[in-house]
Amino acid sequence: MSIQFERNKKSIFEQQQVLLKQINTAIPSSNGIVQRYRNPVVTKDHIPLDWRFDFNPSDNPFFMERISFNSTMNAGALYWQGKFLLFVRVEGVDRKSFFAVAESPNGIDSFNFWERPLSFPDIDPNETNTYDMRITAHEDGWVYGIFCSERLAPDALAGDLSTAIASSGIIRSKDLLKWERLPDIKSTSQQRNVVLHPEFVNGKYALYTRPQDDFIFANKGGGIGWTLLDDICNPVVVAEEIVNPRRYHTIKEVKNGEGPAPIKTEKGWLHLAHGVRGTAAGLRYVLYLYVTSLDQPNVMIAEPAGYFMAPEGKERVGDVSNVLFSNGWIVKDDVVYIYYASSDTRVHVASSTVEQLLDYCFETAVDGLRSAASVKKINALIEKNKHYIEATNSETD
Repeated sequence: MSIQFERNKKSIFEQQQVLLKQINTAIPSSNGIVQRYRNPVVTKDHIPLDWRFDFNPSDNPFFMERISFNSTMNAGALYWQGKFLLFVRVEGVDRKSFFAVAESPNGIDSFNFWERPLSFPDIDPNETNTYDMRITAHEDGWVYGIFCSERLAPDALAGDLSTAIASSGIIRSKDLLKWERLPDIKSTSQQRNVVLHPEFVNGKYALYTRPQDDFIFANKGGGIGWTLLDDICNPVVVAEEIVNPRRYHTIKEVKNGEGPAPIKTEKGWLHLAHGVRGTAAGLRYVLYLYVTSLDQPNVMIAEPAGYFMAPEGKERVGDVSNVLFSNGWIVKDDVVYIYYASSDTRVHVASSTVEQLLDYCFETAVDGLRSAASVKKINALIEKNKHYIEATNSETD
């Protein structure tokens, strides 16, 4: 056995152990709404060494990586049997993505991957890439995963190896070990961001959709859609209505999409979504919140102006820069753990409470859609604070 093999193996193993045992600490909040944490919770360096290295010194005398990975991102999330689980999109250096489960006892650090990547039936030889799974524990007793299923467009011109089409695949399980693959969702438009509502609506399965007539841009697609299915095992989108529309000169003018399944609260269904706008530096992805009615989850009742979270500091840099994306959150003891990826590279956590997020949604001013309206909102708050301070001072005189 070579000395170099043992030296490299020991060094790499020790580095990963330090990473896996790293304690995550909170960063002071500047807005009182959400708490960020200092370290990402899952990176490509968290990936098990036996997925990456051949441990046989005869075959790998320099202990070099044999299978390399580019990023860990866009994780679905589920609290299951006392553990925080992330269904991480793992992308190899070959650009192929797959899913792997990482678990933590506390939701903010100590995430370790399960022994093997997630496996489910391969039903289409043309399906090239799978990614961005939303996890929903449905009231029917199944845990569902809905993900993007991507393939080369069958009508692409000769030599065109970039034009893709997207549909949404569905898997389900009752133990998270054995997964059943259902037929892909059938729709007249491309669907890359589909989320299953956790309860039946009028006895039917309900989906949040994003109709697009292009792989990247929504074009005629109006925003986050809503549809009801008679049969989840035969998922056909017959009619869609727009629940949360796109708007000109906002954070979601290019496109927007549902993040994870919404959280049921006493005031309504709490939603996390992403909005996209075009800039000179490319597309910019941010996160925002809105609330729909408890009785009618397709009816929006609150939406604060602008974004809830945007890339900050080191989050702005990565494989695809200036991007925040979330498709997973967990509520435990009223704390909301929000798992988001930065720049398509690594997974972070932020935390808040249900009470804070509802207060933010219902008490924050809405978007007036014009600069003049924004100035009026600021002046109104200034006047409100002025009157409060004057009244408080008069009481203490």
